Amino acid sequence: RAMELPPSHFPAGRAAAVAVGYLRYLRGGPGRGLELRTLRRARRQDIDDVGHKYCLELELEDVLDKGRTVHCTAEVLYHLGSKSTAPDVQVTVQGELRSTEEADQQFYNRIRSLEKELVAENIPDSHGNVPPELEPIHLLAWAASGYVIWQNSTENTKFHLAQVKHVKQVKRSDEDLQFDYVLLLHEMVSQEVIPWEVTVLWHPRRGARVPRDRRQPGLAPG
Repeated sequence: RAMELPPSHFPAGRAAAVAVGYLRYLRGGPGRGLELRTLRRARRQDIDDVGHKYCLELELEDVLDKGRTVHCTAEVLYHLGSKSTAPDVQVTVQGELRSTEEADQQFYNRIRSLEKELVAENIPDSHGNVPPELEPIHLLAWAASGYVIWQNSTENTKFHLAQVKHVKQVKRSDEDLQFDYVLLLHEMVSQEVIPWEVTVLWHPRRGARVPRDRRQPGLAPG
């Protein structure tokens, strides 16, 4: 049983947020921030005893390369009755994303050569500004928040990264860069703002990984 949904339909938008979060985690990083430009098409399939599957056609853009869009198809399966199982997501990107190899290497070298570990807070600031030197740190938080969004979304939630409250680099003996973040995630349905502690490991060849994340008590709307 499949049903065509208008793209403006809330559940379609919530499923799209999960797909984009997943892709951001998979393909995002300090030199690339993927965001949804348009949800072109959505349909929902109810699979007996399994759950609801959303089939989506999305148009994405890279925030650092606004002129170019990439087309992408995604399937998001929410499991019935389970709050603890992350939705299954499959994403296919058509066309090429801009290469970030050079930017990644520059960022990596710059962070590795710092005398003192990087520490920053409130990105963007209250005026919505991100200092250019912190843009990669912000985009890396975007990629990491993608993981958290994918892992913690249900059919009734829509998470959005509001702000990096705090970030601190942690020196490591291996080749990875490590950043410990406190992210503020805005849950658009309940309007709750949730602080989330997220540890991110990143390396130009391996991309972003989130070995640890922990939800903090949410702040009431307002």
